[in-house]
Amino acid sequence: MFNCFDNWQFASEKYMKIKPLHDNVIVKPIIEDEVTKSGIVLPDTVDKERPEKGEVIAVGPGKLNNEGKRMEMSVKEGDKVLFKKYSPDEIKVEGEEVLVISESDIIAII
Repeated sequence: MFNCFDNWQFASEKYMKIKPLHDNVIVKPIIEDEVTKSGIVLPDTVDKERPEKGEVIAVGPGKLNNEGKRMEMSVKEGDKVLFKKYSPDEIKVEGEEVLVISESDIIAII
């Protein structure tokens, strides 16, 4: 029997080798095909701008405040988020591109 969470658990295990520190978040970019006004679909192979949307795959423990207490993170694994276009750092994990973003550069949870 197929469980919709099987693939997510597998994907999560794939990224277990990377654990973000402080208030950093690891995001898998969501690349969507662009559709022009006339209905022409531009595939993701066309040179496009950087993604601004992604799915959180790992979250750091949070920043330390002035009193030395850890601040709770606003996002969790599985959240789909919008972030600033040029803020993420790109890295490769297991041959797949992921983004490292500071929590302060995340604009919204979708």
